[in-house]
Amino acid sequence: MTDPSPPTAPAQVARLDRLAEPELRALLAEVCAARSWADALLAARPFGTAAALLAASDAATAALDDHGLAEAMAAHARIGAPREGDARSAREQSGVRGADPGVLEALREAGRAYEERFGHIFLICASGLPAATMLDRLRERLGNDAATERRVALEELAKINRLRLERLLTEPAAVVRQPAAGRPDETPTEPPTVSTHVLDTALGRPAEGVPVELAAARDDACAGEVAWTVLGASATDADGRCRDLPVPPPGTTAVRLRFATASHHHRTADRTFFPEVSVAFAVEPGQHYHVPLLLNPYGYSVYRGS
Repeated sequence: MTDPSPPTAPAQVARLDRLAEPELRALLAEVCAARSWADALLAARPFGTAAALLAASDAATAALDDHGLAEAMAAHARIGAPREGDARSAREQSGVRGADPGVLEALREAGRAYEERFGHIFLICASGLPAATMLDRLRERLGNDAATERRVALEELAKINRLRLERLLTEPAAVVRQPAAGRPDETPTEPPTVSTHVLDTALGRPAEGVPVELAAARDDACAGEVAWTVLGASATDADGRCRDLPVPPPGTTAVRLRFATASHHHRTADRTFFPEVSVAFAVEPGQHYHVPLLLNPYGYSVYRGS
């Protein structure tokens, strides 16, 4: 794959080189959910050129251990089932749009067989591929041994990461999000909004059926003892997402998400060290906060996504 040629790419590489680490880490998490991959790219700065950025991505992807690969896979939609409301997975799997229903059903069946054989979702760089080709590739790879399939999956992940980085380099708005224009004395009055996504990195797939409770605090909540008000609860769907979390009221300054993880671990593992995960974070009016949870029986991590 070649170095991106659009004129925005050099300027965007320079901007990535200047970004503060937390901001760049949040952007990279939207490209690949493996933390070790992001660590390697952060360590490789300054990139200087798009080619150097892509080469660093290739090297970091090839170096992923089993845990890192599982983290990356858990953030991807199943082939043939782009996530509802997720523009990226719909774009990357555009070949399934309008495909023959029989082919889509065969994709789902073969995907289930693949997950039973290898223990994780089928990963392929689907951009530009029709559904029938995806199905043929899936069936071919079902015959691989575990070591061969791991190598192929890493190669496909490297292609996906490259495409996402190239898109990042050609979309200026994706690199640094500027506040909406307005008078300096204007204060946003819209409430903050919150979403989450729970991924089981031990299994390499979304965590379905995890109860999630949202609570909010107001005024000086971040300055001292916090008085939480529970606003409602939901549960993750088959993609690990909560689509109906309540909207915090105006004046909210902090939000807490409480994940009842024990029920998920009881279904998927013998035991868990963390039966519950509680995450609190500061919020500002008019901003959206996407806070994914990466989960395994003996650890977890959270971050602000986009």
